Amino acid sequence: MSQQQPLSSFSNVTVEQDGDGIWVVTLNRPSKRNALDETTIEELIELFSKAPRLGARAIVLTAAGDHFCAGLDLIEHHDKDRSPADFMHVCMRWHEAFNKMEYGGVPIIAALHGAVVGGGLELASAAHIRVADQTAYFALPEGQRGLFTGGGATIRVTDLVGKARMIDMMLTGRVYQGQEAMDVGLVQYLETGSSLDKALELARNSAANLPLSNFAICSAVSHMQNMSALDAAYSEAVIAGVVNTQPAARERLDAFAKKTAARVRPNS
Repeated sequence: MSQQQPLSSFSNVTVEQDGDGIWVVTLNRPSKRNALDETTIEELIELFSKAPRLGARAIVLTAAGDHFCAGLDLIEHHDKDRSPADFMHVCMRWHEAFNKMEYGGVPIIAALHGAVVGGGLELASAAHIRVADQTAYFALPEGQRGLFTGGGATIRVTDLVGKARMIDMMLTGRVYQGQEAMDVGLVQYLETGSSLDKALELARNSAANLPLSNFAICSAVSHMQNMSALDAAYSEAVIAGVVNTQPAARERLDAFAKKTAARVRPNS
């Protein structure tokens, strides 16, 4: 079997890895508000395709500068004057990148700040956990720009906020921020301080889980949402049969049986 090739040297994304399998992936086009051009999408596809086989146990997705991501690079889109077929293929590459994230089996925690707009919200919604600071704001302004979402917002953002709110965001350009963004389900954590610090904390906690358990959590749940209830129940039973009998879990089960394992307690 051939060995997995290492990551390329990227131009729009930086990757930092520690010895515990925590990766920090940073969008690095701050002068463009980290807008997603074709090069960035191709780099994300490679990165999230290879990460599970290169030892990533949890990934924090963040961005340089004042904004997480302002969405599609509209200047590139304008200058290329794409045909319908050309843009369809661009969208398919976006789907490839975001599917690698959602279904890849490695926990991805997005640390959000500033603009999380359009395609930036589509990118964030492909992460498994979203953490926002007080500067983060969320919008889908496609309607005002004569566009339509092409990177999965109709699927993932609708899953987060519901159909009615999704349509409202697209029709009116409504912006969510702060506690309201938390209340409608756009984020799971809202920080008064650094979203990156909280995301790193969550990544370390997640990386302490057994990799097979994380793989199931970060891929099977999404797959099951695409199934009928009957098929999902069957799949859940099969996956539980594999995960819940893994040899690596024996030590943790022994600790629970001997009452030496940490107990689940409320936060307050």
